[in-house]
Amino acid sequence: MSGAPIDIAWRSVFQGLPEALWLVDAQSLNVVFCNQAAADLAGRPAEAMEAMPVHALACTPEDLAFWSQDLAGLMAGIHSHSNMLRSDGQLVPVDRRVAAVASPSGMPLLVLGMVDRSEQASTQRELERLLSELRATLDSAADGMLVCDMAGRVRAFNQRLALLWNMPDTLLVERNDAAVEAHMAGQVADADAYRARLLGIAQFPDEETTDILQLRNGTVIERRSVPQLSHGRPMGRVYSFRDLTLQHAAQKRIEQLAYSDVLTGLPNRLLLSRRVASAIEAARAPGGGFAILFIDLDRFKIINDSLGHLFGDRVLQLVAQRLQSCLRQTDMLCRLGGDEFVIYLHTGATDVAEGVARRILDEMRQPFMLDGMGFSIQCSIGIALHPQDGETLDDLIKQADTAMYRVKERGRGSYGFYQPQMNADLLSRMKLEHAMRQALDRGHMAVHYQPQIAMATGRVVGAEALLRWIDPELGAISPGVFIPLAEESGYIVTLGAWVLEQSIREAAEWMRAGSPLMVAVNVSALEFRQPDFVERLVALLQRHGLPATLLELELTETILLQDAQEMEQRLAALAELGVGLAIDDFGTGYSSLAYLKKLAIHKLKIDQSFVRGLPGDEGDRAIIHAIVHMGRALRIEVVAEGVETPAQRLALEQMECHYFQGFLCAPGLPAEAFRALIAGGQAYVWEPVPEPD
Repeated sequence: MSGAPIDIAWRSVFQGLPEALWLVDAQSLNVVFCNQAAADLAGRPAEAMEAMPVHALACTPEDLAFWSQDLAGLMAGIHSHSNMLRSDGQLVPVDRRVAAVASPSGMPLLVLGMVDRSEQASTQRELERLLSELRATLDSAADGMLVCDMAGRVRAFNQRLALLWNMPDTLLVERNDAAVEAHMAGQVADADAYRARLLGIAQFPDEETTDILQLRNGTVIERRSVPQLSHGRPMGRVYSFRDLTLQHAAQKRIEQLAYSDVLTGLPNRLLLSRRVASAIEAARAPGGGFAILFIDLDRFKIINDSLGHLFGDRVLQLVAQRLQSCLRQTDMLCRLGGDEFVIYLHTGATDVAEGVARRILDEMRQPFMLDGMGFSIQCSIGIALHPQDGETLDDLIKQADTAMYRVKERGRGSYGFYQPQMNADLLSRMKLEHAMRQALDRGHMAVHYQPQIAMATGRVVGAEALLRWIDPELGAISPGVFIPLAEESGYIVTLGAWVLEQSIREAAEWMRAGSPLMVAVNVSALEFRQPDFVERLVALLQRHGLPATLLELELTETILLQDAQEMEQRLAALAELGVGLAIDDFGTGYSSLAYLKKLAIHKLKIDQSFVRGLPGDEGDRAIIHAIVHMGRALRIEVVAEGVETPAQRLALEQMECHYFQGFLCAPGLPAEAFRALIAGGQAYVWEPVPEPD
C-alpha cells in the first residue's frame, strides 16, 4: 500500500480518527499501518508496530484463538471486550472490533479498532464493589431486609429475611414474586389481616409504618417500612423485619411478675386492685356490690418448721389450686404473701359469700397428700362486703382481716362477717398493748404472792408469784386480759423475765429473814423456749443468792408437748440444778401419763375449774380424786388452786390432796403484806385474809 495515492488517502483518514486503528494483512497477519491513537494506546511508536505480528497485541486466549483462525474465520470479524498488552506490560481494557476490508489494489485487509475502556472498567469495578459491600451489609444486618418497587415486585432481600420467614431454597434462586408473597402470607398467624395491612401501606406510599406480626411458629416480628425516594418521589419501599420473640417473652414475663405471685401464679395485690377498681366503678349502678374474703391458714408455721419451707411452698401451691376450684370465672383469687389469700367475690349477697366460705372450708377439710404424706390444713375466713363495710380495697381487706382475726380468737377453722364493733375492740386492744408496754417503766406493775398451804399442817410452805397491773387511767387490769395480749405480742418474754427476777429477789429476802419458802413462778411457752433461758435463770440465782431448791417453775402441758426432745433436755438441766417443776392447770390440756413418767415433774396443780364444783359435783370429785391418786402413785405432789370455802378445803383434805391455795387463806398479796403474813412463824389462819388496798 505504501507509495500508492490511495494509501496516502487512507493514512490521512485513519490518522485523524480518535479511535485506535490497525490495518492488518489478512494473509500474513502483520500490521501494515496504525494511526497515532493506536501508537498512544499501545505505548509503541507507530513505525515500530508496522510489520509486527498482530499476535503481539493479543493477551487473552480468546484473542489468540481468533487470530489463529483461517482466512474465512478472520474475514467474519469480531466485536467484544478484551484487553490489550502495552509495551510496559500493563493490560488495558478495550472495546475491540475486527472487520474485513479490501484495499484499492484488492489486497484483503483486516481493520483492528480499539477504544480504551479503562475509565469505564474502573467505574464498573467501583459499582460492583459498592454492590458487593451493599450485599454484605444487608446479609450481615440483624434485621431481615426486603426492597420492593412501587408495584410490589421484589428487588432485593437478605439472608436474614429468608431465615426469619423460613423461605425454602427454591424461592431463593427463583424470581417468583407471587410465590414469595404467598409464602410470607402463609407464615403469619392471620394471613387475611396481613394482606389487608399491605394494601393499606400501599395506599400511602410516602408514610413510614410499624407493625407487630405474629408468625404461626410463635415468632414475634416487628415490621417497619419506609419509602424509597428518588428526587423526592417514592420509587419503592424498604421493609425491615426484627425478631422480637425474646423481648416479647421478656416483656410478658415482666408483666407476669408485676401482676402475679411467683410461687402460685395467682394474681397479686396489684392486679386485684385493678379488678376491684373496675368493680367499684360498676357497683355505682343499682344492685352492684361485691365481697372480699380474707383467708389465713391456721398453724401453717408448723408445716414450715417441721417439714421445711420448700415443702411448705409446695403445700401453698396445692392450697391455691383448691381455693381456685371453689370459685367462678368472674371471681379472683389473690395471694397476699405467706399463707394469706384474698378472694374477690363477684357478688354483694351475704348468702352467696357465706356459701362460698362454707365450700372453701369443706374443701380444705379434705386430706392433702404430698410425697406420700397425708396431712390436714384448715383455714379461717373473714368476710367484708362492699359498699357497707368499706369503699376501697384497702378498707375492705382491713375489715375482712379484722373479721378473720376474730374467727381465730374463737377457735379457728370457721368464717365470720365484719361487724363495726370489731374495730372498736381492736382499737381498745391496741391502746391496752401500748399502756402495757409502758407500765413496767412507770412502776404500774407489781408482783404479788399467794400463799400455798400444806393440807396436813396448815402452814405456809410456799407462794405463787402473780403479776398485777393497776393503771392510773384504766384501773386494775385482769391478768386474764393482759397476759394473753402479752403472749400474742411477744412482750411476755420481757414481762416473764422481770417477774422471775423480782420473785427470786423476794424469795432471797424471805430466806435471809429466817423464813425460807419455795417461790413458784409461771413461765410462758415463748419465754421457756428462749435459747438462753437456763443460763439467765442460773445467773439470777447466783446474783441474789437463792438456792435452786427454793425456786419452782410452773409450766403448762402445751410447753411439754412442743419440741418434746428439746424440752426434755432443758427440763433435765433444770432438775439437775435442783429447780422444782410443776404442771400448771393440770387436766385442762392434753394430759399424758407418758411425759409424767419420763420428765422430772415435782408437782401437779389442779385447775380451779375442777375445785369450784366441790364438794357437791360428783364429776369434779372424780377428776380430782383421779389426779391426786395418780400423783401419789408417781410420787408427784398435788396442789389445788382456787380454794375459797372451808367445804372445798375439807373435800380436798379427804381426798388426800397435799397442798392448796386460794382466797380461803389469802389472795395474791403485795410483797410487804406477804412478809407480814409469814413473819408470825408461817402459821395458817383459817379465816380468809382480805386483799389489801
